[in-house]
Amino acid sequence: MIDRDHLKSLLSPQEWLLRLVFWGGALAVGVTAVLFALGAQLGVQCFHWILSLSPWLAFVVMPAGLALCAWLSRRFFEGAQGSGIPQTIAALQIRDQQQLGGLLSLRIAAGKIALTVLALGCGASVGREGPTVQVGASIMYSLRRFSHFAYRDQLGGLIVAGGAAGVAAAFNTPLAGIVFAIEELSRSFEHRTNGLILTAVIFAGLAAHAILGNYTYFGTTSTSLGSGIGWLAVMACGVTGGLAGGLFSRLLIGASDDWGGGAGRWLRSHPVAFAAACGVLLAGLGLLSGHHTYGTGYEEVRDILAHGDAGYQGYGAFKFLATLISYLSGIPGGIFAPSLAVGAGLGSSLSHVMPFVPAGTVVVLGMVAYFAGVTQAPLTTFVIVMEMTDNHGIVLPLMATALIAHGISRVVCPAPLYKALAERFVRRLERQ
Repeated sequence: MIDRDHLKSLLSPQEWLLRLVFWGGALAVGVTAVLFALGAQLGVQCFHWILSLSPWLAFVVMPAGLALCAWLSRRFFEGAQGSGIPQTIAALQIRDQQQLGGLLSLRIAAGKIALTVLALGCGASVGREGPTVQVGASIMYSLRRFSHFAYRDQLGGLIVAGGAAGVAAAFNTPLAGIVFAIEELSRSFEHRTNGLILTAVIFAGLAAHAILGNYTYFGTTSTSLGSGIGWLAVMACGVTGGLAGGLFSRLLIGASDDWGGGAGRWLRSHPVAFAAACGVLLAGLGLLSGHHTYGTGYEEVRDILAHGDAGYQGYGAFKFLATLISYLSGIPGGIFAPSLAVGAGLGSSLSHVMPFVPAGTVVVLGMVAYFAGVTQAPLTTFVIVMEMTDNHGIVLPLMATALIAHGISRVVCPAPLYKALAERFVRRLERQ
């Protein structure tokens, strides 16, 4: 029997107009994500050029650049600070349209892109992937203005679809975008949201593929676990990554809470000076690490995977500190790519005590372990790493490592990082 309501919807010109608006928004997310990626790459290259003039220029550029980012974000782009994923999660809990505008808007999206690129141009240890989630959600949320409020009952679906499209386009990992939407953005998943998310991911992915082609984020890696004793690497990476990731999340949540006392009052009244001080610390870390802690960590991870960790001694620990300081400085920027870099550093260190497992395998396991420890989203983590490395030969070890790291991280930090930071945004809006 024919469903007349469904048939009427398929033939309705008004419904097709709404679909075109939605598809156009999803394509816009994909194109914006690609342009964001190119801008971020340009920012990193600019900082490397500055270092080529003199490594000591980092002690000038980083404090000044981070201070400028902090001032601009507070003066013109309030709501653009940090990763962007907590803001997106918080937006799903807010019903007041005016408050939502303080988390998701085209103005905030533009500021997020510009200031993240600026932060990378100053050497901050941040990524663009988390910010792309907020940018994608902002673009899709803005569709309500052009659809005569036809989506007013599905605003949450638009936000989730935009965030999923952002992840898919940022990493070129369409499956990860869908899993991220289910696991991280929309725990209470509605059936009617399925189509929105799938469609948004498809069109955003098509836009990214059309411009950049079908590429893998870290290239193709062919690794295997080896013999049965190789599963010791799964346990070692899972425990180490879970402990380190949980510690990072706990430190970030604790430091992000409203501090009391004189120190808290000083930080609230001098955010720009604090960002400049963080810039000095980051420049010092960069000098100690051989200039490896700057930027996303993308090039360092590719180098470690391809050629080993010679010249990267202590990279995981240095990158851990650089990412923590960068986030606490209050500038826009995410932790996805830097977390993968920290995990690669931890994995490369562990590979020296496990010579019976291919080093590349331990590095990849370290990436998924630390990332799962930070985000406490094991499904999203192993799918992202699997798609980013185009390696399906160690799917089960990746899954097991992510699960172990997630369990260990929950012991160290019971509250998931993004959820805890999202609740902070909600409380702040409720106080206004």
